[in-house]
Amino acid sequence: MKAIRRFTVRTVLPDELTALGRLAANLRWAWHAPTRAVFAAVDPRLWEAVGHDPVRLLGEVSPERLRELAGDAGFRARLDEAAADLDRYLDAPLWYQGLADGPAPPPAAIAYFSAEYGLDASLPQYSGGLGILAGDHLKSASDLGVPVIGVGLLYRHGYFSQSLSPEGWQLERYPEIDPRGLPMTRLEDGGRPVAVTVALPDHRVMRAHVWVVRVGRVPLLLLDTYQEDNEPELRGVTGRLYEGGNEQRLRQELLLGVGGLRAVRAYCARTGHPEPEVFHMNEGHAGFLGLERLREYIETAGLDFDEALEATRAGTVFTTHTPVPAGIDRFPRALVERHFSGTAALPGLPVERIMALGAETYPGGDPDVFNMAVMGMRLAQRVNGVSRLHGAVSREMFGGLWPGFDVDEVPITSITNGVHAATWVSEEALEAARSLVADPGEFDTPRGWERVAGTSGEELWRMRRVQRERLVAEARARLRASWLQRGASEAELAWVDGVLDPDVLTIGFARRVPSYKRLTLMLRDPERLTALLRHPERPVQLVIAGKAHPADEGGKRLIQEIVRFSDDPRVRDRIVFLPDYDMALAGALVRGCDVWLNNPLRPLEACGTSGMKSALNGGLNLSVRDGWWDEWFDGSNGWAIPTADGVSDPDRRDDIEAAALYDLIEEQVAPLFYERDEAGLPRRWLEMVRHTLVSLGPKVLATRMVREYVERLYRPAALSSRRLTADGQRGARELAAWKRKVRRAWPGVRIEHVEVSGRGEPPQVGGELVVRATLVLGDVDPADLCVEAALGRVGASDELVDPSYTELSPLEPQDVTWPLVRFAGTVPLDRAGACGYTVRVRPRHPLLAHPAETGLAVVPEPAAGVGSLVLR
Repeated sequence: MKAIRRFTVRTVLPDELTALGRLAANLRWAWHAPTRAVFAAVDPRLWEAVGHDPVRLLGEVSPERLRELAGDAGFRARLDEAAADLDRYLDAPLWYQGLADGPAPPPAAIAYFSAEYGLDASLPQYSGGLGILAGDHLKSASDLGVPVIGVGLLYRHGYFSQSLSPEGWQLERYPEIDPRGLPMTRLEDGGRPVAVTVALPDHRVMRAHVWVVRVGRVPLLLLDTYQEDNEPELRGVTGRLYEGGNEQRLRQELLLGVGGLRAVRAYCARTGHPEPEVFHMNEGHAGFLGLERLREYIETAGLDFDEALEATRAGTVFTTHTPVPAGIDRFPRALVERHFSGTAALPGLPVERIMALGAETYPGGDPDVFNMAVMGMRLAQRVNGVSRLHGAVSREMFGGLWPGFDVDEVPITSITNGVHAATWVSEEALEAARSLVADPGEFDTPRGWERVAGTSGEELWRMRRVQRERLVAEARARLRASWLQRGASEAELAWVDGVLDPDVLTIGFARRVPSYKRLTLMLRDPERLTALLRHPERPVQLVIAGKAHPADEGGKRLIQEIVRFSDDPRVRDRIVFLPDYDMALAGALVRGCDVWLNNPLRPLEACGTSGMKSALNGGLNLSVRDGWWDEWFDGSNGWAIPTADGVSDPDRRDDIEAAALYDLIEEQVAPLFYERDEAGLPRRWLEMVRHTLVSLGPKVLATRMVREYVERLYRPAALSSRRLTADGQRGARELAAWKRKVRRAWPGVRIEHVEVSGRGEPPQVGGELVVRATLVLGDVDPADLCVEAALGRVGASDELVDPSYTELSPLEPQDVTWPLVRFAGTVPLDRAGACGYTVRVRPRHPLLAHPAETGLAVVPEPAAGVGSLVLR
């Protein structure tokens, strides 16, 4: 019986109800409550049984019920209004359309590439935060009218479904997915499936069909190798998310990048969708997209490799999501080389040039690996991290790609992640907010949230208890199912009905389970945790969920440790681990928990967004100051867990931070929750909730995030791309030629001598420093250079800390026969104390997007005359 294959039989809807099929085919129902209400009315009990999946609902509802609904005028009126609302949503001009009147039109379209997408629990195409972020990005782009085309892979077994053994060990299942039973359609041409191909070594070809998911206004293209034209091994390329050896992962990323761009071209050609001007790589998995763009420019525009590289970089954005080197895809160099050689070669792309793009040519780099993030950064003119702290960590991590520049000058910016409110906020809270704020645009400012926060304490507390009660019911149902799966009998599980209490302070913790997220930090002192859970006046309860990667034995041991603790009859009514963490469970958790706990090893959390979702639902954060919490914690919108950053012993560090966590819960969090006034309300707690909504509401929205991507990255990328590709790619040719010339001549540039003199002795704040530098330029034109004096504090390693730069000008007249060129300028002295100064020379060109773009810089040898001074 294990050879059973799944397939889906679609329901034939009566003519009066055909709009149901159209509504189910567009994933807007996942975040539009009125549409979900229409589906719920089809068959309320079946709607619950199919997990709120409209496609499954329509596949299982009885023909008799459909005939009954076809004759129900009231239902048909609701259905027609929902269909008309979808039409208005798809066609109305939105925020993005208002940008077209500006002096520089925004991009006609943006192609967004990601290895995973978290759109709804019914589409298990995600494993964690990266996919959830990608799904929220598409939804918010749709809500803003941003013309994004999403690109990903259709994993026939998705990520795994998690269960527990009797001993509490994680088990994995991989249910097969039938795309015909999901809200997607296959891209066709004249009734035949469109196929994209990617060449592989040894004359092999990988073929993929393209499925289209309608995410509101945004089409998401998912590539599927499960085709008869592929040999069995290649059909499995899109089998499972993030599994398989190096070659399987490399094939997946080739398909995503190279095949994905070919799918975009096919989709635009067949639908008339505008061709993208900007290409966004969401992590290094999509890096090979840049190679396909190089090939296109070389073959269609006649550019050479360097010219194509400049044209490609101009319109490309790369987002890094990990501050951990181990989280980056790094393939054996020989494996990548083989996949771009011989019959697998991309025309016009010499394999040695490809390998150079992913080479770790910086101190500490491994010459035997190909780094996908490094390639992504070399192929993109604009790079960003996903929180302010993560941007700083990324500049430190990847600073070796831009030698000669300070860490703060490394061209990696940051856009802090956000969350899609309509997906994650409870329907009651959304409805209440809309009743208070007529103009949705007001939610982008504190003003709108101040109106929401003005809700009476009684109403706020009632809504919080309703959500907590729902979470308790959900947790009991899931816990019972888990114990039955672990082998318990129904007769043994009467205790489950008393698990958790809707009136007890509820703390949530749910995430992937790599070691740095520290799932078991709360267990450092089991007796103290037990005392918190069983406190006679101020009890605490914990709801925990998370998945470990199937190959991560250490992560599985952490899960087993927390499960064994929660199985203990002394505490099992106050702490639960719920298996199979997915979007449905995540939604229940962030809505129902009073406090969201996050205790990673700082600074290893790139952003983290679960706490944002909790905040929008009236929850408070209890978190290490990492990721987004580092920049938006203000001392009154939650609690910051102190960190022992200077402690090198990991066990001692965990002990210190766990003790601080216990102290915060015992001395601050729980007392505030249980302190009630004469009306039974926790007034001070509710004031903190109100402040959280006002201080965080406008910031944590994914619409804010997408607007920032448009304004700070997409629009500048489109402008840069137009400048370089206009007039037959004239700008790309010019910039490539200039870079070749400068790089060839750069070894001849040096600083011979630097001298300074002060205006006013001794030097003091408000004075000026006159800096003169004598340079040897070799074959470099002075017009191609920027000469700068740097002034800053001197660090422990004799480096300049937080320097300021002042450009120096060439002195006239110069003796052109003399090999030395002199520059001079005055530097304002605007800081007191011990300072240092130096001079730096870097290339300059109007088409460079960033001063550090070339990675070339020259500073003086110590004997050239740099030094320090004290300003009073």
